[in-house]
Amino acid sequence: MPIRVMLVDDQALLRTGFRMVLSAQPDITVAAEAGDGAEALELLRSTAVDVVLMDVRMPRMDGVEATRRICEGGEGGPGSPRVLILTTFDLDEYAFSGLQSGASGFLLKDVPPDELLAAIRAVHSGDAVVAPSTTRRLLNRFVTLLPGPRERERPELDLLTDREREVLLLIAQGLSNAEIAARLVVSEATVKTHVGRVLNKLHLRDRVQAVVLAYEAGLVRAGGQ
Repeated sequence: MPIRVMLVDDQALLRTGFRMVLSAQPDITVAAEAGDGAEALELLRSTAVDVVLMDVRMPRMDGVEATRRICEGGEGGPGSPRVLILTTFDLDEYAFSGLQSGASGFLLKDVPPDELLAAIRAVHSGDAVVAPSTTRRLLNRFVTLLPGPRERERPELDLLTDREREVLLLIAQGLSNAEIAARLVVSEATVKTHVGRVLNKLHLRDRVQAVVLAYEAGLVRAGGQ
């Protein structure tokens, strides 16, 4: 079954460009389009979608609020789709809020077609959308938006073993699975197992959300400290 994508952006021309790229792929179909977050939520009540490409700045309801509702399983319903935030990065400082709201990652609006397609497929399969180092740079840029480490208690962290907590810290520092394996002197397969257990115990969708949690909990600071 093709990956069903929803395009959410108030710029019709941009949606048209994305639709042309996506529709040319045999494994991807554009299931719906919306001009703002409110329309997207309405469409999700009756349309099956796997991945949402979500702009941030839109009228009526912005992408951050729409993402929060979708990822909480509210108006998006059970089995909610994964969300990719669309951002201009340098100008749009709401992108990090989108990650905090449950988005699986972010894309630049001028993303090359091949990277756009790879990101959609990666998110659909449950992988991280962006490279860990890129995620770290985004978090470092917007770290001032995070609450202080004592403002957000995370009792679920007590469920982690010492090794799983160590892996979480290395994820938050921007290391890939291969880099973590080299640091801990274990196989990459072992690291993947640990990462999977961390995500499962903390009820997280992907490693992007693990990085956000680690920053919120005060386990790491800007610069990976």
